[in-house]
Amino acid sequence: MCDAIRTLAVRGAPAIGAAGALGIAVASVRGENLDEAARRLVATRPTAVNLAWAVERAKAAEDPVAEAVRIAEEDVERNRALGAAGAALVESDARVMTHCNAGSLACVGYGTAVGVIRAAHERGRRPSVWVNETRPVLQGARLTAWELDRLGVPHHLVADVMAASLMAGREVDCVIVGADRIAANGDVVNKIGTYALAVLANHHGIPFYVAAPTSTFDPASPDGASVPIEQRPPEEVTTIAGVQIAPDDTDVDNRAFDVTPAALVTNYITEEGISHSRGG
Repeated sequence: MCDAIRTLAVRGAPAIGAAGALGIAVASVRGENLDEAARRLVATRPTAVNLAWAVERAKAAEDPVAEAVRIAEEDVERNRALGAAGAALVESDARVMTHCNAGSLACVGYGTAVGVIRAAHERGRRPSVWVNETRPVLQGARLTAWELDRLGVPHHLVADVMAASLMAGREVDCVIVGADRIAANGDVVNKIGTYALAVLANHHGIPFYVAAPTSTFDPASPDGASVPIEQRPPEEVTTIAGVQIAPDDTDVDNRAFDVTPAALVTNYITEEGISHSRGG
C-alpha cells in the first residue's frame, strides 16, 4: 500500500486517505505493529492531510477494518453532498477551468472539483470544461479528460500555459480546483500551478472555487507556509512517457504542490455547503 501511494498508483487526497486507512486495516489483520504501519503510510506523501487523518482514525478504532470501510463509504457520500452544494455556483453553459484531477479517480467515488462539474451536468446546466494538462505528470490530460469523456461532459484539453490567454479572452467563467490541505487561515495547498490560476482569476475578475471535504481542512496548520511541500522524483520533469527531454545531470526542483493564499479564494465548497472563508 505504501508503494502504491508513493508511486501515484493511488493518488488524490481523499483516495490516499481511504487507502491509508485500508493499509492500517491490512496491518491489523496481519498482526503488525499499527504505530509503525501508520508512520510508514503517512511518510509516503506528507502534504495531503487526508492521509494522516484517515490513518489515525483507523488506528484509533476498535475495529480498524470496519473503520476503513466506513471511511471509504463516507467519502462517496461526502463528495455527492459537496457536488450538490457546488452545482449551485455553476451557471448554465458555464465554461469551467479545472487543474490536475479531482474526480472519481482521486477519491473513492464521484469526485470533488470534478464532482461539482458532474453534479451541474447531471442537473442539466450544460457546463463545458477547460482541462489543464497539469505538468509534469499530466493528471489533467490522462485522468480528468478521460473522466469527463466517460461522463459525457464537453471539454477541451489545453496546455497549462494557455490559461492566461483564455481568461484574458473572457473564455473562462469560473475556476474549480480541489485541495490536498487547507490551513486554519484558509490557505489552500494543491497541485503545483494552482496558485498561478488563482492569481490569474483574481486579475481577470473570475470566481475561484476550492472544492474539498471537511477532512481536508487542517486546524493544526496555521497557514500554508507551515505545510510540508513534497518533492517528487526529478524523472517526472526530465522525461515524458519514458523519453528523456532534458540534458543528463540537469538539476530539477519538482515541488508537487503550491500554496494559494486564502484572499484569492472566492468560495470553499464542502459537504456542509458553501462558505466565503476557511470552509467553516
